[in-house]
Amino acid sequence: MKNIIVVIGSFIVAIAFNLFLVPYDVLSSGMSGIAILLGILTPFDIGLLNFLLNVPLLIIGYIKLGKTIIINTIVCVVSLSIFLYAIPVVPVADNILLSSIFGGVFGGAGIGLIMKYSGTSGGLDIIAIILSRSSNVSVGMLLTGMNGLIVLLSGSVFGWNIALYTMLSIYLTGKVIDTIHTNHIKLTMQIVTSEGDAIRKELIDSIYRGITVMDGYGGYTEEKKQILMMVVTRYETMQIKQIVRKYDKKAFINIYETVEVDGEFARN
Repeated sequence: MKNIIVVIGSFIVAIAFNLFLVPYDVLSSGMSGIAILLGILTPFDIGLLNFLLNVPLLIIGYIKLGKTIIINTIVCVVSLSIFLYAIPVVPVADNILLSSIFGGVFGGAGIGLIMKYSGTSGGLDIIAIILSRSSNVSVGMLLTGMNGLIVLLSGSVFGWNIALYTMLSIYLTGKVIDTIHTNHIKLTMQIVTSEGDAIRKELIDSIYRGITVMDGYGGYTEEKKQILMMVVTRYETMQIKQIVRKYDKKAFINIYETVEVDGEFARN
């Protein structure tokens, strides 16, 4: 199911590129934007360039983010590359401002949907998620900052009018990503389980967070339990729940929003 949603998100991103941004030389964010730039300036296909540029970052993501996220990211990169190749570059609107706005919104919606279901669209998304995990800065804001380079490239190659439209598109993409993704929101998870040791070990190997373990017992059954407490991002909750259910289908998981985090948020 998640892979299907990732493919749908990739299709939305490809629509944003080929029907709104590429016809007017407006660049997208991240490695996709660089792929669009190289595709405009060279005879190489944008979809192929997008795939080749993402390979090194997929390797980094596998090391830092784990197998599950990167498998979904590979699905996204491959499907996005195919959609970019298959969908013709035809402008929907005859106005560059409207195309920049809707291209940014559609692009952000597609990427936000992909991230919400444990994936990335590759490229700078991977770097942004890694940095966001160890800071209080949202993925959208990190992407907006890093994409300043894309704006400079756009201005130097196509002129500064196009660069400003690129900046508008990238800004809207980042805002829509944050609206859908919301992974910068901090949550506290309390996991009450009888399989605490096994769950703790896999969480330590898979999740970039600290864990506090307490002993407890059921008020009704008096059965001994372990209570695992973690402060995580919304982005990580789905993966944590999958790990918990793998070992204890009857575990009790309590999730609530954290107002403020004071201290070391990321696991050393």
